[in-house]
Amino acid sequence: MKARAALVEAPGGPFTLHDVEIDEPRPDEILVRITAAGICHTDLTMRRAWPQQRLPMVFGHEGTGVVEAVGAEISSVAPGDTVCLSYRSCGNCPECSSNNRPYCERSDLNTRGGRSGAITKSYSGFFGQSSFATYALTHESNTVKIPADFPPALAAPLGCGVQTGAGTVLNVLEAGPGVTLVVFGAGSVGLSAMMAAVVQGATVFAVDPIPARRDLASELGAAETLDPTTPDLVEALRALTGGGAQYAIDTTGRPDAIERAIGSLRRRGTLALVGMGGSAAFDIMTVMANGIRIRGVIEGDADPATFIPQLIDMKLPLEKIVTEYPFAAIETAAQDALAGRTIKPVLLMDR
Repeated sequence: MKARAALVEAPGGPFTLHDVEIDEPRPDEILVRITAAGICHTDLTMRRAWPQQRLPMVFGHEGTGVVEAVGAEISSVAPGDTVCLSYRSCGNCPECSSNNRPYCERSDLNTRGGRSGAITKSYSGFFGQSSFATYALTHESNTVKIPADFPPALAAPLGCGVQTGAGTVLNVLEAGPGVTLVVFGAGSVGLSAMMAAVVQGATVFAVDPIPARRDLASELGAAETLDPTTPDLVEALRALTGGGAQYAIDTTGRPDAIERAIGSLRRRGTLALVGMGGSAAFDIMTVMANGIRIRGVIEGDADPATFIPQLIDMKLPLEKIVTEYPFAAIETAAQDALAGRTIKPVLLMDR
């Protein structure tokens, strides 16, 4: 089958569109006609780090579309179903068997792009989908049926960014009425966390350097927003939260933000780390003496099959964070995301 795909042909290189051919689905695969795909910072980070020997590569892991064909072993979806795509898991390892699919021991299923030859002259299978293309081959574990009338531009980010932010609040922190939460980074993950926390009745404070994002956070229900350059930021947050927040989420991966997040917590507070980064340093005695918990979180601890329908039912105002782009403008969308000009760029394949 002929398709159009955005290829990365050199580490750190741009997305360029090419006509390609895509395989028929194997017995355990699903062929999806992609209608929309979100751009996540993971895509942009990985295209810089991807090894030359595994290029050209098709990235994209926030796809949505319509099932075109299924392999003989597929029973969860059928041709004509509208689906949202998420991360892949093996379903058999100890973590999957204990309902901890984000921590599947087969991390290579997502991060290696292991399906060579699926798209002619390139590698695909990134997060079990490679949705920066008009067609993608997916799997039962990362393909979730959704209502046919749900807007594609809003469905696409559910598979990763929204799932990560909202899931951290709902599944990990279980933040509810009367709880105080500080979110560092008002991008798509941070704002998704904030929206979910506001729905749950929590009081949220957002920290971000971009004024427009702070304004949007206020519009979405933040009690207060602060610039990270605010003098004595930690003291200001502790004052606003009555001696320290119960929870904090860092979406930035920045060492200075993580240190401040720890400082903003009250005794026995919890910090959830969801941003990609390198290493961070913090004062061990501060963490020990205050009983602070630091929790790494992948994909919001969510099982896509149950959590994506839950997100749809929540009716979060996702349109506030989404900016639509035609597929042909993928590199423009990527650069806008990197520059902070847009929060969640979503590519529409029919434009």
